[in-house]
Amino acid sequence: MAQIASNLGVRGWVRNLPDGSVEAFLEGDERNVKRVLDWAKVGPPRARVDKVVVEVTAPRNHRDFRIHG
Repeated sequence: MAQIASNLGVRGWVRNLPDGSVEAFLEGDERNVKRVLDWAKVGPPRARVDKVVVEVTAPRNHRDFRIHG
């Protein structure tokens, strides 16, 4: 996700959670954020995506896209 988001100019972060799920905060051009979300619905090769939950919040003005550990 980080590579795709960065390539599209989407800012924010992504992190893996202990239960195996993934959490992300995305902000930027609405069309490009949607493209990242569309990718997340499929995920990388060999990933299993059960569902994607989207919550709209106020922007936080991130400057780039980061992976949080």
